[in-house]
Amino acid sequence: MSQPAMRIKHAGESDREAWDAYVRKHAHGSLFHLFGWADVMRGAYGHAAYFLMLLSGERVLGVLPVVHLRHAIFGNGLVSLPFLDGGGILADGREAEEGLLAEVVRLGKQVGARYVELRHERPFESCDSTGLPVMTRSHKVRMLLRLPASSTMLLKSFKSKLRSQVSKALKEGFTTRVGRLELLEDFYKVFLVNMRDLGSPVHSVNLMRHALLAFPEHARIIVVYRSTEPVAAALVIGFGNALRNPWAASLRKYASLGPNMLLYLRMLEYACDQGYGAFDFGRSSPGEGTYRFKEQWGAVPEPLYWHYLSLDGRTPDAEDADKARFETAVRCWQRLPVIVTKLIGPHIRKHISL
Repeated sequence: MSQPAMRIKHAGESDREAWDAYVRKHAHGSLFHLFGWADVMRGAYGHAAYFLMLLSGERVLGVLPVVHLRHAIFGNGLVSLPFLDGGGILADGREAEEGLLAEVVRLGKQVGARYVELRHERPFESCDSTGLPVMTRSHKVRMLLRLPASSTMLLKSFKSKLRSQVSKALKEGFTTRVGRLELLEDFYKVFLVNMRDLGSPVHSVNLMRHALLAFPEHARIIVVYRSTEPVAAALVIGFGNALRNPWAASLRKYASLGPNMLLYLRMLEYACDQGYGAFDFGRSSPGEGTYRFKEQWGAVPEPLYWHYLSLDGRTPDAEDADKARFETAVRCWQRLPVIVTKLIGPHIRKHISL
């Protein structure tokens, strides 16, 4: 008996259960493929989110979550997925991959996008089937740490220098809380200042709020306090065997006391206690400060593969065309009052896919 022909469906709320079931059973399914990100992207920023599902009859053969970012300055593209480390095409074999790829290219042309960006955590060769100009970059890595069986074994697994740094932070009298929405305001106080100090427009607090709502069983906030003041904070989300850390921040003025060290210790302890076998520190550029920080915990780099397909005939170029101007913008942003960055930052950040 012949198999039903493959067809593409734009998945809606009634498809959520089948979508997530497919992601969870697929060997390469990740947190960033889950249907909940449609709620996050639409709810936080109002972005158009297209969740493409490839079917044969009622059987799911592949999925592709994609979001349309459109701005006169920051670009016009379909991205899978913006603000996150991964996403991309998840499918059963080359034919299914190419079916989803052809659909996202068609969709991109329909909505007037200039490019398609697919973020994968493994090599992906099907992009060549489109006949479009393609550029693949592996300039970023994710930092992954395999965890011991329990949090009591964690400190013993660290090198002596790291244990010394952690011990110093433990002696400073910091306290820690783990929670959800009740800690969001404290998390954002730290995140807001940290992003200003880095010279980067800050995400809207709604992005984190919707992430907590979309993944209620697996998303948590961890906050480190000095007395009653939040000084370091992170949001973590679990999927499968790994706990991921999409967003973390600490206040520079307390850096010498090591609240960031305590924050990461608590995240790793939480991961162990919840039964996760690995902790994903998130993406970094090899050799940079955040890379070295994560490396000292024992994290190992795994390359990320970001593919850019040109829909307008131009050669794909994801590099910053004017780094000097970018660096000037960073310095200017660092001098702004925090309240100003809170008001205008999200209106800018929502259009920047990184």
